[in-house]
Parts: sequence; structure tokens; C-alpha cells
Amino acid sequence: MRLSDLSERLEHVIGPDHCTSWRKDIVLPGLGDTVDGAVAAGVQTADIWRAVCDFVEVPGTLL
Repeated sequence: MRLSDLSERLEHVIGPDHCTSWRKDIVLPGLGDTVDGAVAAGVQTADIWRAVCDFVEVPGTLL
């Protein structure tokens, strides 16, 4: 998954008004880091997306 795909999915799930702050402020238990921190650390975007899905209980149709 490309970074742009991850960003689009996050905006869809979190909402465009909150996405930027959510990415940098919310530590995902599955990663032990924020989305932005995980990206900077080189974590695969698909792994980040799975951690987001687990945290916010994303519907299966978005996986």
C-alpha cells in the first residue's frame, strides 16, 4: 500500500477535520507509536493500516 492510499483511507475513517492531529497524537497499541511516528520509523503502511483498523474497529469492507 502506498502512503497516499493510507492517507486517503485515514481521512475517510477519521475524517478530514481530525485526521492530521489524529495521525500525530494517537498512539496505536498495535504499533506502540502514532501513525506519523510509524511512517517515519519505516513501518510498512499495510501494517499501520491494520493497526488503525484494530484500534478504530473499521468495517471489514475497508480492510
